[in-house]
Amino acid sequence: MHLNKKNMRLSRGAAAVLLAFSGGTIGVAHAQTANTAPAATAATEISTITVTARRREESLQDVPVSVTAYSAEQLSKTGIADLTGLAQTLPNTTLTASRGTNSTLTSFIRGVGQQDPVAGFESGVGIYLDDIYLARPQGAVADIYDVERIEVLRGPQGTLYGRNTIGGAVKYVTRKLGPKTEARLKATIGTYGQMDGVLTASTPINDTVRVGATLAKFKRDGFGTNLSNGDANYNKDILAARVSVEMTPTSELFIRLAADTSQDDSNPKHGHRLTVGKISGAPILDNVFDTRANLTTVLGHKQQVTQSGASALIEYQLSNDLTIKSVTASRHDKSYAPIDFDSLNKVDFDVPAIYTNKQFSQELQLTYTGKKVQGVAGVYYIDANAYNKFDVLLLGTSTFTENNVDTKAWAAFADASMDVTDSVSVSLGGRYTVDRRQVDILRQIYLGTAGSPTLGNPGAVLFRTDTNLVKGELDRTDKKFTPRLSVGWKASAEQNVYASWTQGFKGGMFDPRMNLLANPNSPASLAKIKGVLPEQISTLELGLKSQFNHGRILTNAAVFQSDYKDVQIPGSIAIDTNNDGIDDSFTGSLSNAGKAKIKGIELEASARVTDALSLTAMFGYIDAKYTKYIGAGNVDVTNLRSFQNTPKKSGSLRGTYEWPMAMMGMNGKLSLIGSVSYRSDTQQFETPTPILDQAAYSLWDASLVWSSTDNRIRAGLHGKNLNDVRYKVAGYLFPTLGEGSTTAFYGNPRTVSATVEYRF
Repeated sequence: MHLNKKNMRLSRGAAAVLLAFSGGTIGVAHAQTANTAPAATAATEISTITVTARRREESLQDVPVSVTAYSAEQLSKTGIADLTGLAQTLPNTTLTASRGTNSTLTSFIRGVGQQDPVAGFESGVGIYLDDIYLARPQGAVADIYDVERIEVLRGPQGTLYGRNTIGGAVKYVTRKLGPKTEARLKATIGTYGQMDGVLTASTPINDTVRVGATLAKFKRDGFGTNLSNGDANYNKDILAARVSVEMTPTSELFIRLAADTSQDDSNPKHGHRLTVGKISGAPILDNVFDTRANLTTVLGHKQQVTQSGASALIEYQLSNDLTIKSVTASRHDKSYAPIDFDSLNKVDFDVPAIYTNKQFSQELQLTYTGKKVQGVAGVYYIDANAYNKFDVLLLGTSTFTENNVDTKAWAAFADASMDVTDSVSVSLGGRYTVDRRQVDILRQIYLGTAGSPTLGNPGAVLFRTDTNLVKGELDRTDKKFTPRLSVGWKASAEQNVYASWTQGFKGGMFDPRMNLLANPNSPASLAKIKGVLPEQISTLELGLKSQFNHGRILTNAAVFQSDYKDVQIPGSIAIDTNNDGIDDSFTGSLSNAGKAKIKGIELEASARVTDALSLTAMFGYIDAKYTKYIGAGNVDVTNLRSFQNTPKKSGSLRGTYEWPMAMMGMNGKLSLIGSVSYRSDTQQFETPTPILDQAAYSLWDASLVWSSTDNRIRAGLHGKNLNDVRYKVAGYLFPTLGEGSTTAFYGNPRTVSATVEYRF
């Protein structure tokens, strides 16, 4: 691995940081080993979490990868309801609901991600459900239920499993069925009319077959009101279910068949206007959760997101050290999305949209777990389709856009680790990926704001066709080999040092909302037809995972530097379609920004201060800068652009105090949990936008939880955002269109909920 002088300076500085974080004990000759240190009791040491980040079970402290894991116990005790709640305790990570949606996910890890859920455009952060990659972010803000743990891996992933993910991965790992009949019931009531219920049951049919099912309902009133029709805004109405069958015909063979479905019938989530109406003079509302939006349906259908999937896992142990695994999966979703950009009670900037996605994937893995050598090799294939159609109703016209994006990709990957000595190990991996995308795009302008024929106005009069391209014209294939190299050193029985260098890759893409302005032979149009180049990233990372005081203190530290090039920037811009000098529509804007450098520090620590008191802390620092950014007209705008959704600093501190307490004649313990999290200034877009950007803020949470000694009963009281901060998580910026559409979406206000869990 070649390191230039700058990287060498980073490495020396990183080593100093890690040494300081370890207390300066790396390599000390008299450091205690597992053989000399007295054994810690289960009551005093911190619980060990087992992860499968490298396709085999390992302690979180032993795996030489930047990964944070949350057990079901942790999630339950802290009252984290969905994936976005994890972001407050993750360094250099942003997880939020996308603008104008209830359940579509916007995710960024170490500066890499995607804000706009454009059809067929994959995020830089992969979301996995039991080894199954979810190609689209619709429905990814899933409520957490029926999980064993959640793993969040930072940095490029691809040599170990699944789809290439250039920024990181979030993995839901569901709970395996138990050997005895059991049932679990969880009920929650809370502020804003919250009423949630989750029922899970499983039973063995015989010695080799087990079945299980989960039914969940999540319901809540709105944080605000649509003043135009009285509907709740920011409400929640989700029904979800999952069934699975697990079979062990022989001791070497394990089969799991699973299916899941969910339906989100929440009302459309409309934004808060930050400016007075340009035409009507409509004032800014006092409550940021209120709206005056008039668009509530698409083709007469209310807002709805439905998704479902089925999978088959077959795992066969060929020998004590060799296992082969097959993962076959199919998923699809459909969204009716009435998006009211102007949030006013008039047809000014309304976008009724329909999205459908479907995917099929197949993965084969061969895992070897020898004494000195461990590794995995496999092949992966995905066939995905993303289709959407929408109207833009604005200033007397209806602009119809329809796109159909096919993605076919296959990859071969391998990663092997070898113990060179008792304390030094080396890992080498690589992935060869072939990505192919084909796209159909149709963009037409109709007179009047009643919509297009496709979306409910059969009498619409066509004004002109701006774009009409088929897959033969929009067809690209990208190929790339991405290697990974890491070295691990067990400096002592309680300290593991690692260094890694990894490359990541995300295939090129076409703008599915492109507007050729009826001039397909212009240089700008020809450039759009070629699409954007693949993203590439190279990440150098140094890390240290330590234990102190016989397992009472755990620390994880990492420093990293990434060279990021051909960054893909999806977005939308206002345009003038009839050359009258007035912006009257918008179009997609997809380009390669050029180059960037990202460097940062991540620190995580847990300590059992006393038998009753535990502390957990996190700190993240990231310096992400564009070093080359060529904008429209081939103008260098590098100094005017910054990374979006990437606060420079993030941190959290959580304290837990537990003491024995009997209740209802049962022994148990009471846990008092308090936490504070912090995020520094955050930009919504690459261009600084003071009216939309979020200033630094902190959130205070607290929980009071009683658990019976046998873990059959748990009751908790959870308060989130107790200081009731109003903080922006997304927004739209079209100040020149119609009434002016500068709207913001906010994180949840103060909420309080009470939860009871019963296992029987």
